[in-house]
Amino acid sequence: MTIKVRNLKKEFYDEARNGDMTAVDDVSFDCERGKIFGLLGPNGAGKTTTLRMLTTILKPSGGVALICGHDVVKEPTVVRSKIGFLSADTGVYERLTPREMLTYFARINHYPDDKLKSRINSVLEMLSMNDFADTRCEKLSTGMRQKTSIARSVIHDPEVLIFDEPTNGLDVLTIRAMQDFILKCREQGKCILLSTHIMSEAEKLCDQIGVIHKGKLLSVGSLEELRAQTSKHYLEDVFVEIVRERVGEII
Repeated sequence: MTIKVRNLKKEFYDEARNGDMTAVDDVSFDCERGKIFGLLGPNGAGKTTTLRMLTTILKPSGGVALICGHDVVKEPTVVRSKIGFLSADTGVYERLTPREMLTYFARINHYPDDKLKSRINSVLEMLSMNDFADTRCEKLSTGMRQKTSIARSVIHDPEVLIFDEPTNGLDVLTIRAMQDFILKCREQGKCILLSTHIMSEAEKLCDQIGVIHKGKLLSVGSLEELRAQTSKHYLEDVFVEIVRERVGEII
């Protein structure tokens, strides 16, 4: 498995409660090459915290996470070289153009110089960025900036892609372009982990879906497997039924 997570846990100190709060509680799952694993849950479910542990931004309170066989705690530098990460905080450099940004990030990730121009052109083409590739980022729209951020996260051709709600806040056409790009990455054999609270996005993109709620991974399976578990068809109904069955909540 390219991503292997076992009993991952993260606790934070909560001043209001004068004690620890568990944000991620005993989460385990796998994701392999050429597959998309989706963490599906509402805001505050623990999705972003999980992804930040896998990308070495946060240190787990317990459990083990391996990226391409490397431990995220013991080998953080190696792990970072294997991944491309897009988060809600991924920004752009206002005074650079997208092409300049991609050149910069490819070089700091040691992408071969003799292949750099070809790689940049390929990513610009895949994300339909040629029309604004040489425009300063300060002049770009929200959708253009998001495309630039995604391009930045994949320019060094990493084995593992980790996307935290990659289409959040975008218009319909940009969402479609982003989703098509993610599917192309799967076709190229990338291992892709993404978080989302958008049911239709999970239905369209994910080979495996992990339903996460209040830090706990309640169920994992393909869409058809989750439908069979719950006797529900629409993913929204599947999600609600899993939460009701596992934790006794109606949402």
